[in-house]
Amino acid sequence: MNKNKEKVPKIRFPGFTEPWEQRKLGDVVSYIVDNRGKNPTYYCSEGIPVIDNFMIKNTLYPELGTATRFIDEELYQNFIRKYNEIDDILLTLVGNGIGNISLFPADKAVIIQNTLGLRTDENKRFLFFLLMSKNQEIVKLDRGMAQPSIRQDEILDISIKIPKMEEQEKIGTYFSNLDNLITLHQRKLNHLKDKKKGLLQKMFPKNGELVPELRFPEFTDPWEQRKVGEFLTESKIKGSDGSKAKKLTVKLWRKGIVPKEEIYQGSSATQYYVRKSGQFMYGKLDFLNQAFGIVPPELDGYESTLDSPAFDFKDGINSGFFLEYISLKRFYKYQGNTANGSRKAKRIHADTFFEMPISVPRHDEQKKIGSFFQNIDNLITLHQRKLDHLKEQKKALLQQMFI
Repeated sequence: MNKNKEKVPKIRFPGFTEPWEQRKLGDVVSYIVDNRGKNPTYYCSEGIPVIDNFMIKNTLYPELGTATRFIDEELYQNFIRKYNEIDDILLTLVGNGIGNISLFPADKAVIIQNTLGLRTDENKRFLFFLLMSKNQEIVKLDRGMAQPSIRQDEILDISIKIPKMEEQEKIGTYFSNLDNLITLHQRKLNHLKDKKKGLLQKMFPKNGELVPELRFPEFTDPWEQRKVGEFLTESKIKGSDGSKAKKLTVKLWRKGIVPKEEIYQGSSATQYYVRKSGQFMYGKLDFLNQAFGIVPPELDGYESTLDSPAFDFKDGINSGFFLEYISLKRFYKYQGNTANGSRKAKRIHADTFFEMPISVPRHDEQKKIGSFFQNIDNLITLHQRKLDHLKEQKKALLQQMFI
C-alpha cells in the first residue's frame, strides 16, 4: 500500500488511478544537443541569437530579444555540432543559474557552452515541468568547484516517475496554461510600471525648467524653485539602544520601509530614534540607490539610527508629491553625485539634503499629482500580489502534482 502511494502524486486529475512508472531521466531522453567545448571563433552584432545561461530562467521559453551574442548563417551551418528542435528542454549545467530550464523556441537560435538540450518522445511540456519540480535536487548535484557545474551523466541518472501519455498531456497543458497566465500578469505589471515611469518624466519639470510637459488642465501657473529644507523638519526623538529597539530599515530602489529581521539584536551602545507614521526617511549611505520612503502606519514607533534619518512634513508640501519628486532619477542621481563627500560610501547628511533644490507647484496641484501616482502604485501593488499568488500557487502545485 505504502509503495503504491509513493508512485502517485498528492493531487491528480480525476480518471487517473494507475501508479506512475519509475525511470531514469536518461531512459526518456531520445536525443542530446551538447555543443559545449566548441565555441564560435567570432560573434556578430546581429543574426542568429545565442541562448546564453542568463536567458534560461525557469520560464517556458527564453526571451530571444534579450540575447547579447549572435552568429551568422555560415557559423550556423558549418560550426554548430548539433541543432535543437522546438520544445527541446534546455538545461544550464555550468555557471550561475545551474539547474535552470526553458524550452527551445520556435525561432531559429543556438545553444553553445554551458547548456544542454534534451529531446524526448514523452510529452515535452510534462517533462519540462517535472524537471522544474526537481530544481533543488538538480542544484544539489553541483560539484562544489570554483565555478558551479553539473556533469551530464549525473543529470541523466536522476530518478523520475512518469504516468501514461494521456495524463502527461493533461498535466503539461495545465501547467502551460498556468505559465501563460503568469506571463500575462507579468506583462500587465511591466506595462503599469513603464506607464508610471513615462508619466513621471512628463509630469515633473525637467532640470532648469518650471513647467512640466504634461499637467492637469486646470493648472497653468509656473512651478517655484525652492529648497528641500523649506518643507521638512528633522525628527530626533530618542528611543532605545540597539539591544532593545524594534528596528526598521529603508529598502533600496524605493521598495518601502520595512521591519529589520534582527528586530531585537544590536549594540547597547548605539542610540536609536523613534520614527512616526507618515514621516519621510532616507538612507544616508544609499541616497544614490533610491533608499526613500514614507513610514507606514504599522511601523509607527519603530526605530532607526541617524544613518536613516526621519523628517516631519511642514505645511505647503504634499507627502506623496514629495516622495515622487525625490525619487526621480534626474533628481537623486544628480543631487547625490554633486553633493559634498567622497564618492565611496558617501553619506548624504540632513544639512546637505536640505540645500537641494526642488521645484513645486501650488499645493492643490501637488495633492492631485500625489493622489494620481498613489492610485497607480495601488494598481501596481494589486497586480504584484496577483502575480506573487500565482507563482506561489504554481510552486505548491509542482510539489503536489509530481512525485
